[in-house]
Amino acid sequence: MADPLLFNPRTYDPAHFDPETRRLLCATVDWFEERGKRRLIEDYRSRAWLEDFLRFAAKEGLFATFLTPAADAAGNADKRWDTARIAALNEIFGFYGLDYWYAWQVTILGLGPVWQSGNADARARAAELLDQGEVFAFGLSEKTHGADIYSTDMVLTPSADGGFHATGSKYYIGNGNAAGLVSVFGRRSDVEGPDGYVFFAADSRHPAYQLVKNVVDSSKYVSEFRLERYPVRPEDVLHTGRAAFDAALNTVNVGKFNLCTASVGICEHAMYEAVTHAHNRILYGRRVTDFPHVRRELTDAYVRLVGMKLFSDRAVDYFRSAGPDDRRYLLFNPMTKMKVTTEGEKVIDLMWDVIAAKGFEKDTYFAQAASEIRGLPKLEGTVHVNLALILKFMANHLLAPAEYAPVATRLDAADDAFLFRQGPARGLGSIRFHDWRTAYDAHAGVPNVARFREQADALCAFVTTAAPDEKQSEDLDLLLAVGQLFALVVHGQLILEQATLTGLDGDVLDELFGILVRDFSAHAVELHGKDSATRVQQQWALGAVRRPITDPERAARVWDRVEALSGAYEMRP
Repeated sequence: MADPLLFNPRTYDPAHFDPETRRLLCATVDWFEERGKRRLIEDYRSRAWLEDFLRFAAKEGLFATFLTPAADAAGNADKRWDTARIAALNEIFGFYGLDYWYAWQVTILGLGPVWQSGNADARARAAELLDQGEVFAFGLSEKTHGADIYSTDMVLTPSADGGFHATGSKYYIGNGNAAGLVSVFGRRSDVEGPDGYVFFAADSRHPAYQLVKNVVDSSKYVSEFRLERYPVRPEDVLHTGRAAFDAALNTVNVGKFNLCTASVGICEHAMYEAVTHAHNRILYGRRVTDFPHVRRELTDAYVRLVGMKLFSDRAVDYFRSAGPDDRRYLLFNPMTKMKVTTEGEKVIDLMWDVIAAKGFEKDTYFAQAASEIRGLPKLEGTVHVNLALILKFMANHLLAPAEYAPVATRLDAADDAFLFRQGPARGLGSIRFHDWRTAYDAHAGVPNVARFREQADALCAFVTTAAPDEKQSEDLDLLLAVGQLFALVVHGQLILEQATLTGLDGDVLDELFGILVRDFSAHAVELHGKDSATRVQQQWALGAVRRPITDPERAARVWDRVEALSGAYEMRP
């Protein structure tokens, strides 16, 4: 019997979506399944460009249907920007291979500045290119400066026709080899400061667009390209001034969310392989899964994966319900980027410890997963960047709750138009949140939820009585340790909210929060050891350490769920 908590192509039926969305999701699964595991792995190993996949996506209108906002859909009722179905497709792409997801992901990033623009011609051109099956690219980062857009060396010199000539290089630009439209960030040569920023649309096929190379050894074409006096016409300009800066950050807000569900998909496929292998391997006369440490590692991997999925699914609801007066998604978004993707690394590592050398074999999906899972925490800003961003919300989230109407599960066929009119990318410290304690109170009878709640309450006491002083606030190493503790509280909150909405099995929830108790204790010990931690902070840290509440019978029941994954899915050869 398939586990209802995990994606399984054999039983997949996205009945909660509208007919066209269901058709496209199932058609995508069928395309990969028909292709088969051997071909999938060979394409990955040979670094083949994704022409077959992109032809399939173009034929089905996949990108055009999922990535065209309703305002630009020319009345096509199936086209909309719907975060729930985008998340579902992320998971499918991750399940079969991150190369496919990457071409889609950077198309999303490339579209961000366009859909935020008031340039009707550029929007119409983007919609037409999507209909033609083209991919897009996001020309933001540079070799010398990375994503430090304050220091961009893409320079636009005014031309006689009212436009510009653009000269400069971009680096780490996905789809830069084939994009029908590249959204490029630069600055004017004749205007100083933020008023000189420009976002413009370029075509990778133009003679003044010089493709230098693929900077990675992968099917993912992560390009370096150079523009040499590229003619930027007035109709190519998407944003100028501060609006261009905001468009860059708001595009990343939209795009970084996709990393969490891609990570979930990778882990799901790898878990079927790992459990099946371990459960059918005999060592010293015993099944590998009869060893207690193997059961613990695979159980930990399973419940961590369930937590990743619960958090990501609930975060979708806040994205879709966001508006000018509700920007809570700006916390949950870097959480999906930072926390969910690093959980994905832990899930793979736990399984790899079990299957050991099998995880290197060239005919396994796992070998691919073990490599690709490392990339997601490092894309769209590092873990440290996103953790530092999360810290901006800590005081308001923990100590100053506000009243909000409950956010429902958002699987409706609606266009998430607010994502392209987010407004100025500032004011994060003033965003308020609903009371995080409500979710914990609803599950107070679950032993490890109650135990973790003790730690969460202790963190509130830390913020009010032992928070880093002005000098310590300059010590990012110390602050990041505090951020990890806060991230766990937020992680637990959305998991509990989703558990309530879905009726999650109580045993799984209890096991999961036992892990969160251990994680909080580990980060508290790390804080205790920081060079600049004060004696009061050290004492608090040791006082926050807790032991999870164990229950062998509960653990055995959860293990039964893990064991049932053996043979539950195997991709056809």
